[in-house]
Amino acid sequence: MKTILDVAKLVSEDGCFNLQFRKDTRHERTNAPTYYRWKAQFVITGPKDTVKVFQKVKKELGCGKVHLIKEQARLSVQNINDIAELIIPYFKKKQLSGNKKKDFELWQKSVSILHKNKGIYMAKWKKNDLLSLMQIHEQMAKYKAKPKQHKWISMARTMVQAI
Repeated sequence: MKTILDVAKLVSEDGCFNLQFRKDTRHERTNAPTYYRWKAQFVITGPKDTVKVFQKVKKELGCGKVHLIKEQARLSVQNINDIAELIIPYFKKKQLSGNKKKDFELWQKSVSILHKNKGIYMAKWKKNDLLSLMQIHEQMAKYKAKPKQHKWISMARTMVQAI
C-alpha cells in the first residue's frame, strides 16, 4: 500500500518560509571583506527518522538538499531560481492554511524582489525594493512561532538611507 505524501500539511507543521538579511565575511580574501545580502530560503525540519520522507518531498518538489545534522533532518531550498520557479508555483497550487498561508504570501513577494535583483549589487537596487523587503521582513515576524531577533537589520536600514 502506497501512502500519500501531504507536503502542504508537513510544511504547515514543520516548514519555514525564511527571509533574512545576512552578513557574510570572506575570510579567504585579502582583508576579509564583509558583504551584506538578503536571502530567502525554504526549510522543513524534523527528527532524524524523517530523512526518508524529506527525500520524497525533495523528489516531489524537484529541488532542494536533504541533510542530517546531529539528531535533526533538514530539507532546504536556497537557490533563488529553484524557489521562484519550483517552490512558489508548487505552493500556489497546494493549499496552505492559517498563518503559514499568510507567511507564504509575504515570502513570495520578497522572492519576487530578490529574483528580479539577482546578480545586481545591492547598492544599485531601487530604494523601494529594499524598503519593501524590510517591510515584508517585519510583517512576516508576526506569523512565526519563534521569531528571531535579526542582528543585521539595522545595517539594512543604514544601507537604505545611503541610497
